[in-house]
This record gives sequence, C-alpha cells and structure tokens, in this order.
Amino acid sequence: MKKKIILIPLLLIASVFTVKAQITEKSEFGRFAITGATIHTVTNGTIENGVILIENDKITFVGKNAKINPDFTRVDASGKHVYPGFIDASTQLGLVEINAVAVTVDSRELGPFNPHIRAFTAINPGSASIPVTRVNGVTNVVAVPLGSRISGKSTLIDLWGYSPDSMAVLGNSALHMSLPSNRKAGWWDSRSDKEIKEQYERQIKQLNDYWQEAIFYNKMMSAFENDPQGKTKPDKDRGLDAMREVVSGEVPVVISVNNEKDILNVLEWIKDYPDVNFILSGVREGFRVADKIAEAGVPVIVSTLYTPTRQYDNYQRPYQNPGMLHEAGVKVMLSSFETENVRNLNYNAGYAATYGLGTEEALRAVTINTAETFGVADKLGSLEVGKQANLFISHGDPFEPLTNIEHVFIAGHKIPMVSRHTQLFEEFLDRDKVNE
Repeated sequence: MKKKIILIPLLLIASVFTVKAQITEKSEFGRFAITGATIHTVTNGTIENGVILIENDKITFVGKNAKINPDFTRVDASGKHVYPGFIDASTQLGLVEINAVAVTVDSRELGPFNPHIRAFTAINPGSASIPVTRVNGVTNVVAVPLGSRISGKSTLIDLWGYSPDSMAVLGNSALHMSLPSNRKAGWWDSRSDKEIKEQYERQIKQLNDYWQEAIFYNKMMSAFENDPQGKTKPDKDRGLDAMREVVSGEVPVVISVNNEKDILNVLEWIKDYPDVNFILSGVREGFRVADKIAEAGVPVIVSTLYTPTRQYDNYQRPYQNPGMLHEAGVKVMLSSFETENVRNLNYNAGYAATYGLGTEEALRAVTINTAETFGVADKLGSLEVGKQANLFISHGDPFEPLTNIEHVFIAGHKIPMVSRHTQLFEEFLDRDKVNE
C-alpha cells in the first residue's frame, strides 16, 4: 500500500511535466520555399545558394533558379545550411519516459524468444524527450525493444505525430537479438571454463533449434498458402509467424555484440543463415576485427561517446572505431544508444568525423547509410526530389555543439522549435522579473 501511495504522486508529477513539455504551437504545413542556402544533399553533392521547394510532405525541387509561385511561404536561408534530417539507428526514444518509474518503461518483455513483440505498439507520441531530440536536427529514430535472447521488432519513426500510426515510417524495421557469450561476464563471474562452455553450448543449441523451427514453420505455411486445396491449415504460432518475414530476408536482424571474441562468434554463427540480412549493433571492439566484419559484408551500428572497453586501450579508441571500420570497408551507421539524450547523435558523429571517419562519411552515417540499411532510402536520408521533406536548417556545422538549428521540417511540417529544454530556459531566464 505504501508503494502505491508513493507511486501515485510520482505519476502525477511525471504527467504534469510531460504535458507542460508538449505545450507547443501547432506546426505549419503546406508549401515552402527555402532559398539562398548551402544545400548538403548527401547523395548529389553540395549546392551553393540553392533552393528547396516543399509541397505538403514531399520535396519537389532541389537546385538553383527555381520558379517560386506566390503561394509558397518563403524561408530565407541565406548564409545558412540545409541538411537531411538525421536518423538515429538505435534508441529507446518513445519507449521509456522515466527509468525510475516502472510504469513509464515499456521496452522489454519476459521470456527468451519474443519475435512477436513490436516496439511500434508501445510508442508514446507525447514523450517529453521527442521535442528535445527533434529541435537538434534528429528527425527520425529506430526505437528498439530490449532484453531476451530475441527481444522483438523495432520501429522506425518520424519524430512528429499524434499517434504511432502517424509517426511510423516502418512498423517493423528489424528484429533484435543477442547471442550467448562464451567468456566470463566480469571479475565477479565465478564460473569455471567448463561451466562457461557447457552453458554457451546449451544456449546456442536452444537458439539454433528455435531458428530451425522458424525456418520449417515458414516453409510449411508457404506451402499451404501456395496450394491450400485438400490440405488442413496448419496451426498458427504467434512467435514463429512473426519470424517468417525474418527468415525470408524481408526484415533484417540486428545482433547486439561488443567484445572481439563475441563478434567473431556472431560472424561464424550467421554463416548458417545466408538468406537473412544481419546488422551488428554496439561493436565497441569492432576495430580489432574490422577486416573480418568487412569480409562478412555486415553493416554496423556504432557510437563514440563511451569509455574504452579495456584498461590498456588508448582513450581515442571509441572515437576512432567508426573510422577504422569504414576504412576496412564496413558500412557504418551511427547511434547515440540513448533515450533522453538522442539529441547527442550529432556529437557522436562529430567525434567520429574528427577521429578518422571524415565529415562527409560521418554525415552519411547519420543519414543515407541508415536509410539504405533499413530499406527506406526512397523516403529518407538525402535531399532529393520525391523524398519525404525531413530536413533542417542550421547556421553552421551541425556536428559542432555551438551550431544553432533554426528550422526543422518533418514530413513537410515546419516544426515549432519548442521543447522542455527551451521552456525551462525561458522559465529561468530573468526569473526575478515579474509580469506587469
């Protein structure tokens, strides 16, 4: 009873702050002409003193000397820069509001195999962290379920909308999972080498058995669907049914892995499933086996804002990891791996650019590389005619903390540049002043 009494005020406080954080003016929608800008298209070079025309949710012109009808709202971007909206490839945004309040955390499920769990159904469009993120130029994220050997399916969303349906670019963007490790978890792990090996082999067998069952189930259901005449319809299994689009290669599989030895084990394991599209996530020691990852042709999702994994590693290794992977021939995507600090994606990219990845490739790692890997390059990731109007205008390099993001467009909506951070800033600015 005491817990309930304490929890109710906490929830009320949380709801008040969330509501306040979402009190913004409405977005603008219609026809816009962004003029005089330096346009960073990502895929087709840079255009100086260029024009972008937006009609409803689409980009209809990118270039110079456009004919602008009077009904377009002009946005003067002279001396400023236009970039495609950034995409964070792995976050908890929309799934977690306050980690300390369990009822606001909807990111994991019980049980080892949960391919039927969909992050899409748990997205909270009213999250206070969403406006904080988008006003920094991050217009899209992949919201990822956690826990379990197979955690479930992520969703790729726009950071504007009033429901999961209106925000979703991809309802199911990837299946997320992890492999067991055959090494000690840390200094506190008292298992013997024999016990570690036995547990690893047992868990790998369970995982392989599940995958083989999923492959068989897909073949069985496909055979019935192709020729149902005279056959009894097989019983439907919710989990195995959710695996069908995975084992057939329609939906990629993201495997979370960091340690060098574990990465090599994952690369060996995926060889048994050539029809599946795999992505590695985390990959903090990827630089140690970059050539092996490149040889396997597997893209990676990495970060830079973490401490080195080994005490003897140089402090620069986290910053250098993306560049070293790219140099080896690996397709790199960048992520914050955050919830309330997804806005720091820009600065993850800044460190990567400075320590070997380069500005151009770092820009690709937060835009088109992610769009291509998740199969939405026809909609997002670059400034091209026909693509969704997700972009932002900045007064300088968005990888620099001092750069101001001045305007953000998501699906053609000119987003109000208001967030909980800006509201708190205004609240405490001249706090001794009283209204007259």
